Amino acid sequence: MKKEIKVLSLGGSLIIPQDIDIKLLKKFKDVIEKNTKKYKFVIVCGGGSIARKYIYALRDAGLNEEFQSFSGISATRMNARFMSYFFGIDPRQGIPHTLDTVKKMITQQDIVFCGALEYKPNQTSDSTAVEIARYFKTDFINLTNVAGLHDKNPLEHKDAKFIPKISWQDFFKMANKKAFKPGQHFVLDQKAAKSILEHKIPTYILGKDPKQLDNLLHNKKYAGTIISG
Repeated sequence: MKKEIKVLSLGGSLIIPQDIDIKLLKKFKDVIEKNTKKYKFVIVCGGGSIARKYIYALRDAGLNEEFQSFSGISATRMNARFMSYFFGIDPRQGIPHTLDTVKKMITQQDIVFCGALEYKPNQTSDSTAVEIARYFKTDFINLTNVAGLHDKNPLEHKDAKFIPKISWQDFFKMANKKAFKPGQHFVLDQKAAKSILEHKIPTYILGKDPKQLDNLLHNKKYAGTIISG
């Protein structure tokens, strides 16, 4: 039986919030590896705190957003290399920098890690993940440090309301309430939200509990948000 490809965006806030959360990453690894009997995974890594430190330093030094974005891309690729090492994937093969390389590698193995594939203005690694999901005509799963979508950042606002389901159009409007900035904190970038809307990609936003990912992959009840029609 041909395995279905699942595309995940693994937030940098889960890889390295400040220090690396080995316990969480081990649980994530267990969930991914046990589900390779049915699925193949392309896992796009975010830049997290490392990316923001680089971005904010360049911003403070007066460098423009292109320099800031390139530093963020570098951080996503460093995190992807680390995750591939963490999963015991042959370090000599490196990580893909193009969609063509992703396509080639996923035919040869069950798990492929990458960061942002190339520089494009006003986007993050989220857009890379959505682009890959679009190519493979599959769902997109976003793993972040909050348990689903809220009307405002629940890490900063105790009265934030959880949104279990939202339409592509309403999510697009929500994502575009603010202008893009490298290192921004919203769950998905604006270009990713636009692509999800235009191509009607079913999208799931899950928190940092790997069990919820496992439940979703097994079509069980999960804690998180679905973005759909």
